[in-house]
Amino acid sequence: MVEPALTQLRKLTANETHRLDRAIVAVSVNPELGTQVPGTLLRDYADDIDGVRAIYYVTALLTITMVAYAEA
Repeated sequence: MVEPALTQLRKLTANETHRLDRAIVAVSVNPELGTQVPGTLLRDYADDIDGVRAIYYVTALLTITMVAYAEA
């Protein structure tokens, strides 16, 4: 993780961290879970139950770069 992400993680509540962890695990188990963002290599995953959204990119080596947030 990069420093700005670590700073943001320290500000999350335990509930927000748990919700984001669930989304990260879901995407890591199934990288094709989200929908393709038209005209890009990005994928968009939304979990309406936990109120989490993740935009991510999967490399050829299956490394995942992700930006995720918990909705209020």
